[in-house]
Amino acid sequence: MQLDNIQIVIWTVIITLYGIMIGSFLNVVIYRVPKHESIVVSRSHCMNCGKQIKWYDLVPVVSFLILRGKCRYCKTKLSLQYPLVEFTNGLGYAIIVIVKGVNVESILYCLCMSALLALSVIDWRTFEIPFAFNVFIGILGIIRLLTDYRHWYIYILGFVSVSGFLFIIYKATKGRAMGGGDVRLMAAAGLLLGLKNIVLSLVLGCLLASVLHVLYMKLKNKDHMLAFGPYLSMGIFISMIYGNQIIEWYVNTFVN
Repeated sequence: MQLDNIQIVIWTVIITLYGIMIGSFLNVVIYRVPKHESIVVSRSHCMNCGKQIKWYDLVPVVSFLILRGKCRYCKTKLSLQYPLVEFTNGLGYAIIVIVKGVNVESILYCLCMSALLALSVIDWRTFEIPFAFNVFIGILGIIRLLTDYRHWYIYILGFVSVSGFLFIIYKATKGRAMGGGDVRLMAAAGLLLGLKNIVLSLVLGCLLASVLHVLYMKLKNKDHMLAFGPYLSMGIFISMIYGNQIIEWYVNTFVN
């Protein structure tokens, strides 16, 4: 879709606000999915006093600021996770739209970004990636394949290449090097991104883990078992946005 500058700004603002609202829902998912609670039936409530939260206290980011990060009823401090997830999801949507434009690919990438954000927080806390997230990303991958069916083989190769490699490591180490959720994540994301970008995602994820996780352990002055999902997710997100540019730069710099 070809848009002028004003239309791009309008669409970016709309999609950013939509992303922030989706981020509010992600907080519900992050809290309830690991506990196997319904994400649609139960109403939002304070985790400390159990009071149901009124609609005007559920406005993403704004309500947190107005309430100064505390429950209206019991004054318990609320986790910074709530505004951070909301803001990060909105920012991610904005970046995708600005870089990729308004099209089907961007919509798929925005939805994938939300899934990556939620599963990253859950994996960081529980060292487990819920299966439903990988199924969701896989469905996005199928849609992407159908919208670019002439190049179907790129997505099929993306589905099996990196995940196949990681599956061998998973089996060889009996799950000590990584979890099965990581393998399934890269299979689903590979179906969405295709061969080149999913390979780049793995490389970026490994680089980020080797740097950021070491820094985290030194800052916290303690050992911390590696949750690989968040770093793989960051690699996937970067590849969604700048994958082609990074690959082109690498080829022009080191290959040609």
